[in-house]
Amino acid sequence: MILKEQIAQLNLSICSHLVHKNEHDVAIIKRGVNMNYYNEIKNELLNNEINRKVKNYSINRGDLNTYYNVGKLLLDAGKNYGEGIIKEYSLKLTEDLNIKYDVSSLNKMRKFYILIKKLATVSPNLSYSHYVELLPYDDLNKIRYYIKIIREQNLSVRQLRERLKSDEYERLPESTKNKIINQDESNVVDFVKNPIKIKNANKYTIFSEKVLQKLILEDIENFLEELGNGFTFIKSEYPIKLGNRYNYIDLLLYNIKYRCYVVVELKITELKKEHTGQIMTYMNYIDKNIKTIEENDTVGIIICKQDNKYVIKYCSDDRIIAREYELV
Repeated sequence: MILKEQIAQLNLSICSHLVHKNEHDVAIIKRGVNMNYYNEIKNELLNNEINRKVKNYSINRGDLNTYYNVGKLLLDAGKNYGEGIIKEYSLKLTEDLNIKYDVSSLNKMRKFYILIKKLATVSPNLSYSHYVELLPYDDLNKIRYYIKIIREQNLSVRQLRERLKSDEYERLPESTKNKIINQDESNVVDFVKNPIKIKNANKYTIFSEKVLQKLILEDIENFLEELGNGFTFIKSEYPIKLGNRYNYIDLLLYNIKYRCYVVVELKITELKKEHTGQIMTYMNYIDKNIKTIEENDTVGIIICKQDNKYVIKYCSDDRIIAREYELV
């Protein structure tokens, strides 16, 4: 009974705007504009609004289908009658349906249709609002990357905006971008950004490795996101005993997805060859004393002020990577 009343009220509201032909309608007809596109667009949007009232569980799928279909109709109408027709449809839809459909929102539907045609698929895991955030970008590989992480990490629209604002895709290694293009299998360090952005909310000017560690720990969630997917924090200053002396790992992490420990060492200088020797020792300790036989080998990440590609190039252990940090 309640659903019938909702539909009746919605139809009554819409019908009240259809009773009288206004001057705008007459002007459109006089110009000889084909109303077939308009009527189809109006029906698509109207049916979707009705479904929104009575089928909340399918709102996302309904929006994606509706805006895809409307986008195609708008594209065809624009080709046949010129770009000005979009503004005419905007005014008339707003008048007829009593819902604001401005030119910007209609253009987004048209761009959405074009994007989905290029991607050749639509992901039901993404809302239409997710897709709207991706519409300004032309690089399909960049768009595919963000679609991938939205699905894998269940990002909200707000979180997606933050990732886009941080230029996350641009900070990926070229090798990772190529893997995305070729759909190759990735490893645990492929999605570690470069540079890694670390928030310096208190604007520290006197800097040390302890301060850098403190900044990371103050916003550990953001730091883990900078590394990629599946990273969890175990402990800072993790103690290991080498002979009669204790050494301390700056950060010990674990990656659930790849089932391996991750040793992180912090350096506020340029990368040096002794840094790789130090982290390699820590990694080997973890592998021999903590890692189980079912887990994969430990990897190492050196976060430094300035990278030196030759140090890593000639490092004997390819499990080690270096990334620069940037304070923001």
